Amino acid sequence: MKSVEELLDILVLEKVNAHLFSGKSKTIGSPFVFGGQVLAQAVNAAYRTITNQRKLHSLHSYFLEAGDLEIPISYEVDIMRDGGSFSTRRVTAKQKDEVIFILAASFHMVEDGYQHQIAMKSTIKQPEELLSWAEMFAQYGDFLPTSLKEFLAIERPVEFKPTMLVNPMDKKDLPPFSDMWFKLKGDVSNLDMATKQQILTYISDYNILAATLYPNASVANHGNVRMASLDHSMWFFRDFDFNDWMLFTTESPSTFGARGFARGHIYSRNGDLIASVAQEGLMRPKKK
Repeated sequence: MKSVEELLDILVLEKVNAHLFSGKSKTIGSPFVFGGQVLAQAVNAAYRTITNQRKLHSLHSYFLEAGDLEIPISYEVDIMRDGGSFSTRRVTAKQKDEVIFILAASFHMVEDGYQHQIAMKSTIKQPEELLSWAEMFAQYGDFLPTSLKEFLAIERPVEFKPTMLVNPMDKKDLPPFSDMWFKLKGDVSNLDMATKQQILTYISDYNILAATLYPNASVANHGNVRMASLDHSMWFFRDFDFNDWMLFTTESPSTFGARGFARGHIYSRNGDLIASVAQEGLMRPKKK
């Protein structure tokens, strides 16, 4: 995938009936279906059953089995509640009758209310000062571990620029923080809020677990640790657009018992807090 148009071709599901949808998959460099894809497709399915103009404000999900890239994924939506202000949907994703993912999503009518937010970091480097993944691959690809090189070589509909370049060969422990600018490729005009939220959900599963590795980077890396998303929650606060860079800032409060926990905030470039994310992931050391 090279653009938002190709991404939406994956995220927008085929309708089977009023409550059942089918989706295809596209690799991002992993042998299994990308968790962000399943998340966003499930949100697409849930949104397709919302007929009262309500907007997604939160989702909570569990990844139960690794998805097979070659098998279509079916998404069944249960209408749990349509109340006076909120609508709740449950989505079950299956491959060959095996449940691989479950999602609960809540939608809220548009209302006025009080406002406040946590401010974005003021000292963070701007994207114009940084290298993108594609630029890092072009400059340093020959010196990178094979697994990282193959990951960076994949073409994506999103451009990523980390604020800190981490050398995997340094074997140095780092603070449990990670900041990543991102920007969509392609035409981002005329995207409605539902579509923007689905795309942002897709992006939210990128990079979030990186901070969980950093405090143990002297001994742990993507090559010797099996990592996988276990659950994923997200809260949406404000409308936004994709016409400029956005910042995903994350931290990891804890890793323990072969699991790592990370949480983060997504900001527009002007500092508006758009969404918050939390995820726990498997971090199992590979046996030699």
